[in-house]
Amino acid sequence: MRTSAPPHGPLLGRQLETQRLRELIGAARTGRGGALVLRGEAGIGKSTLLEHVEEAASGFRVLRAGGSELEAELPFAALHQLCLPVLGHLTELPAEHRRALRIAFDLASGTPDVFRVGLATLGLLNAAGQERPVLCVVDDAHWLDAASSKALAFLARRIFAESVAMVLAVRLPYEAGELDVLPSLGVDGLSDAEARALLAAQSHETLDEQVRDRLVAEARGNPLALLALPRAGGFAPPRLTPVPTRVGQEFRATLSGLPAQARLLLTIAGADPTGDPGLLWPAARRLDIDLPAAGAAATATGLVEFGTRVRFYHPLARAAAYDAAGVGERLLAHHVLAEVTDPVADPDRRAWHRAQAAAAPDEDVAAELERSASRAQARGGAVATAAFLERAAELSLDAAQRIERTLAATRAHLDAGATDKAATLLRTAESAGLDELQQAETDLLRGRIALVRVDDSEGPAWMLRAARRLAPLDPERSRESYLEALEMSLLVGRANGVMDAVLAEAGSAPPHPPDILDALDILTTNGHRAAVPLIKEALDGAEGPLWTRHPALGIILAAELWDPDTHTRIIEWLLKSGRESGSPLVLRLGLAQAASAAALTGDLDGAMAAIAEEEAIADATGAPGIIYHRLQLAAMRGRREEASALFEAVMTTATATGQVVSNVHWASAVLNNGLADYQEALAAARRATADGELFTAGFVLPELVEAAVRCGEHAAAVAALESLTERTEACGTPSGLGIAAYARALVTGAENDYREAVAHLTGTPMLPYRARAHLLYGEWLRRQGRRQDCRPHLRTAHELFSGAGIEAFGRRAADELRATGETARSRTDHARDQLTMQELHIARLVATGATSKEVAARLFLSPRTVDTHLRNLYRKLGINSRRQLRDRPDLRPVDQGLSAT
Repeated sequence: MRTSAPPHGPLLGRQLETQRLRELIGAARTGRGGALVLRGEAGIGKSTLLEHVEEAASGFRVLRAGGSELEAELPFAALHQLCLPVLGHLTELPAEHRRALRIAFDLASGTPDVFRVGLATLGLLNAAGQERPVLCVVDDAHWLDAASSKALAFLARRIFAESVAMVLAVRLPYEAGELDVLPSLGVDGLSDAEARALLAAQSHETLDEQVRDRLVAEARGNPLALLALPRAGGFAPPRLTPVPTRVGQEFRATLSGLPAQARLLLTIAGADPTGDPGLLWPAARRLDIDLPAAGAAATATGLVEFGTRVRFYHPLARAAAYDAAGVGERLLAHHVLAEVTDPVADPDRRAWHRAQAAAAPDEDVAAELERSASRAQARGGAVATAAFLERAAELSLDAAQRIERTLAATRAHLDAGATDKAATLLRTAESAGLDELQQAETDLLRGRIALVRVDDSEGPAWMLRAARRLAPLDPERSRESYLEALEMSLLVGRANGVMDAVLAEAGSAPPHPPDILDALDILTTNGHRAAVPLIKEALDGAEGPLWTRHPALGIILAAELWDPDTHTRIIEWLLKSGRESGSPLVLRLGLAQAASAAALTGDLDGAMAAIAEEEAIADATGAPGIIYHRLQLAAMRGRREEASALFEAVMTTATATGQVVSNVHWASAVLNNGLADYQEALAAARRATADGELFTAGFVLPELVEAAVRCGEHAAAVAALESLTERTEACGTPSGLGIAAYARALVTGAENDYREAVAHLTGTPMLPYRARAHLLYGEWLRRQGRRQDCRPHLRTAHELFSGAGIEAFGRRAADELRATGETARSRTDHARDQLTMQELHIARLVATGATSKEVAARLFLSPRTVDTHLRNLYRKLGINSRRQLRDRPDLRPVDQGLSAT
């Protein structure tokens, strides 16, 4: 029903909104899809605008869905509504996408990946849109289940090259969620003049002028209020309640005048969010409701219509029908709905109705909810899992089971990203009588909650407390908890003091097999020479490589060993595991490390490609971007303005959240050494070493040595060199030995050290450091007056740097060559200078022979979107075919395999 104008007439006061919607529809007709979220208070006219856009979309296939408060925990419920009319196109999708949707819609067993589901939905709409454009209309999106919300947000960000338009309506106030990233439009109230015009058009009787003005004043421009208030009796004394509450009260007043059986029928309808008459009528018959009489009385209110679906005039009307009932009537409604719901076809909704019908603890219902939670978890419904477990805990008779279910629900809320709900539920568990093991579990959960909150620095402390509690009860799990505390604090940049505490406490534990904690303890007390053998042994591990259980810690230790080969093995494992499991977290970590390794080995194209893919997955999942690989790329690329802006942004965020920023300082030291701004490089290197973090503390030492030597601070250079030498000699890798050799040459000025550096680094993958060894040797030779000898080294350095796009160091090498009287060869244009990161990644993939479908699956895009990017990059590169991409020497093959994400 319209709330802003007579049927089929212009919408009063909605010129801006209707223009935006017409533009959205017009663009979708031409293959430029888009999405718009309408935001406004209840009754403001969002549903009317949805009806308007449906009318404007002549020739479109219209797909509808709506959120429901009672179905907000059932995974993919709303997405299923939307896709149901076009599931006939399922056979046109690739097998993995068909399977993803079948699992999501509970048509097949398995664990769904929300982002594969989103990509599969994109393919489904694309197939449905081959004949005519598609309009997706989603009302009450604030009540979408979490899985549908994620999938629809993913979809909305990827239809810009499709003939698909999406319009979603969200009621304010609205908790921040997945839809926040989409374009939105606020729907405000009508002006007084527009409100009077709406009243005149809709009212079937002439209103007294004073009554009309009072209605306009009370409604505050809310169209639903304007239309509902006269229906509820016209003029009423002014009230201070908000408009939606006021309108809800008027709906309840209307309901109060109905016969008891009509009210009960509406209560059942309000309790069933599916609107399925196949449930409503059998449920009503079980209560011996006179259906013709009760249905006629309910319909006469204008609040509901009974057809192929049960539809309420407005969501507030549904809420009013349900809320106006007494507790007993609501329990009765859920009881009969549970009885008529098929336990085989829809066991979870039946369990939920049984739970809502339970007035007291009921172990049978609690156990059924627990089974529903297991099914929801298998379908990837973390929110549903949490909701089922939380209600199961409430209905548990046994205190021990109630605690276990509460803790399980807390974990599920945390998995679903609902940290506030998890914290609240955990407090209820803590108020119960917990045993020592359960106390440890609550401490662990407190720590995990704190670690994901930017304003809570107590995460490591809680996890350490859990590890202490577990020590006498489960020593093995206690040590794992210590490791988890250390790894998580490193991951979120809050490791200050945590390592000391972990090692001090774990070291006093009863005898245990040697493990990584022992190796780290020796590292901090006796140094690298004593610890490196133990670290290597722990990395490989008797139970399998450490990184399969603690990948972040494994990465950091491989870097601490100056061991690029082990780092590469970890990256390969992460990428393989992430692609096979579909885990966005594991795959993003692997891609971030691939970008990091590529930057440190001078493959800036590879770094940009990996960053583009990681960002595509972050965008698809709505996760915050990983930053350290961007810092490393910016440092190596050597563009001051670009890098400084990134460093400043990261510093601002890190300072606000209390995170350690040693990565920023390391990157700044590298950048400024390349730019020959040695004072700034020295200051940054000192800040980085002061943080004392694993990996960064070691890798910044060569930067500190060079900057200190250039600034004449010999003592600082010698101290840094001693630390660097101790680390690299203990590890014994050619990369570490070569870097230490050129750092030593800077301090000693001994030519043999320069030669040793070049020799060690010649066969390593560390191109930037290999080039720096030649640069530093060439600079030293020129200052010795040996122009002929220095030129080959400077030329090699310049070719390596400029070929890789390492611009600041490349300019240093070019300046040195010019000082010898030789002009450095100018660098040819490279694809990376003309394309965005995403375009470069697509170009590199296509150059290997990948199809648009393969690229689309990897980057969570549609094939049509990939083709749009291809046309853009063809134009930028001055080419017109895939073959010409394959022929370009600056688009080297991608190292990682092309398995679909």
